[in-house]
Amino acid sequence: MMNEEGQNMDLYIPRKCSATNRIITAKDHASVQLNIGHLSENGVYNREFSTFALSGFVRAQGDADSAVDRLWQKKKVDVKH
Repeated sequence: MMNEEGQNMDLYIPRKCSATNRIITAKDHASVQLNIGHLSENGVYNREFSTFALSGFVRAQGDADSAVDRLWQKKKVDVKH
């Protein structure tokens, strides 16, 4: 819900799983959110990062590692300037 000034007034905004595109509910206590830092060619962190959210379902299936790898491979193409 937005107020008259265009500010978001919702108390809770649900996240979506980056791997399955499912909504992560408030009761999904097994879900995680990862920030992966971007490095320069010299291997120095440049204060930028990509955020991925994984639901408890993906983690319970044992697919979290492959999901993060697949998501990062897609994102890595966009990160290269």
